[in-house]
Amino acid sequence: MKVLIRRSVPLVVLLLQAVCFGQLPVSRCDLVKSAVVARNRSVALTWAPLLCAVPALLQTGVASIDHADQPGEDSMWLMREQQIFAVPTSAIFQYGADHDGTPPQGAGEGQMFDLHAEDSPATLGDTPGDGSKNQPVLEKSQVSKPPAFNRDIYYRNKLEFSLEGGWHPINIPFPLDIFVGDAYNTYPLKYTLVPIFASLRWHLDGIESPWILRGNWDMTFTGSVTGVARGPENRYFAYLMGIRRNFVPRRGKIAPYFDVRLGVGRIDAKGPDGVLYAQGQDITFTINMGSGVRYKFSPRFAFSGGLNFMHVSNLDLSESNGKPNWGVRNYGINVYGPMVGIDMQLRRHQGHSPQ
Repeated sequence: MKVLIRRSVPLVVLLLQAVCFGQLPVSRCDLVKSAVVARNRSVALTWAPLLCAVPALLQTGVASIDHADQPGEDSMWLMREQQIFAVPTSAIFQYGADHDGTPPQGAGEGQMFDLHAEDSPATLGDTPGDGSKNQPVLEKSQVSKPPAFNRDIYYRNKLEFSLEGGWHPINIPFPLDIFVGDAYNTYPLKYTLVPIFASLRWHLDGIESPWILRGNWDMTFTGSVTGVARGPENRYFAYLMGIRRNFVPRRGKIAPYFDVRLGVGRIDAKGPDGVLYAQGQDITFTINMGSGVRYKFSPRFAFSGGLNFMHVSNLDLSESNGKPNWGVRNYGINVYGPMVGIDMQLRRHQGHSPQ
């Protein structure tokens, strides 16, 4: 039926020409030439409105030719206002496929058009190739790096409870004797102390500083009970405050540390009872210096181990200070040994502070 209509179009054009202009071909040759001209005119008249519609589609905001049969609401309003008649590209390609000179070829083009409409996500002319002007944009996904493990451990305002215990059997001279004018030596009376420290650690900042200095500071508040395993006294109670530097590596769970604590305490002094080289009075002062490593096996718990030096004295307050027959000399205690402990986070961390 379509073929019959297509072949009858030139004859209809000839009849219209005869009626309108009063001209009829007089020979068979003229008849054939007129039919060819009429057929070309019919094809041009058929495609003219379609070709005129393409610029109209480009001006109405159609982003993709493959989606021109689905213009937006703004585009439809503009087309109605300017009286633009647009034909979807699907109809154009389908018309060309149906009106091809060879029916099998037209059917093949129709199948290719359907395949392109279903599978092609790109717009016309965007197929990548050597001569293509539009190259596909490759979006590189930014893979977010997980926060460092140590930043969830050493962060500002973190609170920890620490319980430490040690065994200090090694007696040494007081390291600061050379600065106070005393003889740098030990005394015949030897001590062995067993300190137990219960501490609250407050981290003052997050991880900072470069290279080997990378780490943070924490302030320590300690209450201690120390047993005297060797020596004339029996026990020593003290309160200490100090600061610790944690050297935190970029990778790994082991962090070295160094700390210093100063405090005041009370001991059951035996010097006033006549025990030679014992402590001269009950009120004493103490210095603790330690160094070691801390192993964090989870964000909340850690083990620590190292060496600790412990000094106990009264700053010579019990001596006569040049007054004859007054006071008792205080010889002090200077010991060191191993110290181990466990640290426990007191409140969960909501997120590490920005560094």
